[in-house]
Amino acid sequence: MRSPDLTDRILPPAVIAIMLAALYLVFVRVPTDAFQGPVQRIFYVHMAMWLSTFTAFAIVGVASLLYLVKRTPHWDHLGRAAAELGLLFCTLGLATGSIWAKPIWNTWWTWDPRLTLTLILWMIYAAYLLLRSLANEPQQGATLAAILGVSGVVDLYLINRAVYWWRSIHPAVIVDRQGGTGLADPLMRATLIVTMLAFFLVFLWLLRLRLRAARLQDAVDDLRAELA
Repeated sequence: MRSPDLTDRILPPAVIAIMLAALYLVFVRVPTDAFQGPVQRIFYVHMAMWLSTFTAFAIVGVASLLYLVKRTPHWDHLGRAAAELGLLFCTLGLATGSIWAKPIWNTWWTWDPRLTLTLILWMIYAAYLLLRSLANEPQQGATLAAILGVSGVVDLYLINRAVYWWRSIHPAVIVDRQGGTGLADPLMRATLIVTMLAFFLVFLWLLRLRLRAARLQDAVDDLRAELA
């Protein structure tokens, strides 16, 4: 059995420690927003989901492009693992956004440009995974999914610019339209950074585990082929 490397020994306790710190900051230390009240605290978790989501789908785009060029299984595994995790974090981001929107906007959902583009993003990468599962030939499914994975990166950029290009009720909290920030309190900014880092480390941890599972599956498939 392979002994765990340095990252395997350091990453899990680091994730636990920084996640506990993030929860303490969000629910105990950070001041309550003067206008939105306690419900604003979900903002820190909501924003943290999008760092992992955007990173995951950017990885899908790069890995998909490299797979189309090189046709090596490593890039295919990386793209698929990142797409699975990106879809997970995107789903959680949409869910926490809806929970936050209900008391603030008095609705669970509105067809705001950024929200609509984010829903499209979710559908693109859901289709990416669906293509892989429905394809009769795994290589054909991987190729079609890779093409979709590359094209989906365009939507990431549109989501980022949506609140600046179009009339939108979705706030630009970190950097607003005037170049300032909606987080005036330094502790709010620190809490956001810690929470985003916590969930990003969770994403990296899950990505390593998913890639390891993919390599083990390849080894099992090779062994079955030899036995057959």
